[in-house]
Amino acid sequence: MNSTAIYQDDHTIIEKINGQEVLMSPRPATRHSRAAGRIYGIFFQFLRKKRCEAFFEHEVHLDNENVFVPDVLIICDKNKIKANWIDGAPDLVVEVLSPSTTINDRGIKKDVYERSGVKEYWIVDPSAKSIEVHYLKDGRLVLDHVYMIFPPEEWERMTEEQRAAARLSVRVSLYDDLLVDVREVFEDIDG
Repeated sequence: MNSTAIYQDDHTIIEKINGQEVLMSPRPATRHSRAAGRIYGIFFQFLRKKRCEAFFEHEVHLDNENVFVPDVLIICDKNKIKANWIDGAPDLVVEVLSPSTTINDRGIKKDVYERSGVKEYWIVDPSAKSIEVHYLKDGRLVLDHVYMIFPPEEWERMTEEQRAAARLSVRVSLYDDLLVDVREVFEDIDG
């Protein structure tokens, strides 16, 4: 399969979604880059010398009609790793929302990831300081939980029971001991 994602001089990426070329944001906002970079860094450090491997903004060929460049991904089947792209569904995909990509990330791309067999899909919203985690169950990507940072004034109004229920660490389904602290992901990121 030939590469179809196009990287232009201004770092614009064109993805292929259901056979249509879709222009991605030329330059992500700083908060987008910080959130994606921090998640990648956590994955990279944890996965060193393990079976799975983390990638940052790497081209993924899901099929002939869909070539995406997710912000972060994890691959556990080394046979899918080609010289210039990933051939097949990643085990975990992270998409960090930008104003121009939100509709696709929550809609059509989520549907394609689901159809392709992605086991875990994260939608990261730097504005809301939240991570939505979806797991593949019976062929559907189902929302499991939304992890988020609460503003201090809201945290103070919460009961002890509500605070205890507010999960601040995301457990990656691939490894029981791989936890991502939401506070670390969104540290110093303005809303």
